[in-house]
Amino acid sequence: VQLVESGGGLVQAGGSLRLSCTASGFTFDDYAIGWFRQAPGKEREGLSCISSENDVTYFQDSVKGRFTISSDQAKGTVHLQMNSLKFEDTAVYYCAARPSWSPVNGARGYRYWGQGTQVTVSS
Repeated sequence: VQLVESGGGLVQAGGSLRLSCTASGFTFDDYAIGWFRQAPGKEREGLSCISSENDVTYFQDSVKGRFTISSDQAKGTVHLQMNSLKFEDTAVYYCAARPSWSPVNGARGYRYWGQGTQVTVSS
């Protein structure tokens, strides 16, 4: 089982990045995928979750309207489009898979995790 994040990097404030989470080793359609992030010295926070039927929820008011989660079932990939990036979005971003979609924020229930991708926003 593997989840691999990609697309992170260094971007100026106001810019955009598109993160990807590619899954392998399990039946993608049976899982919901969530995005999390952890900034230095802070706790990990949930950002969004999408089901195999495209149910979507965003957990943080700070990203609503700026971040968009989407899924490409055929490729087993979930994207997180991040626009209007701010310095405070700087963090390591992780994707994770859970057997069922949930609108409840939190890491509980996520079975598989990726290694993370660094996003750095310069002010």
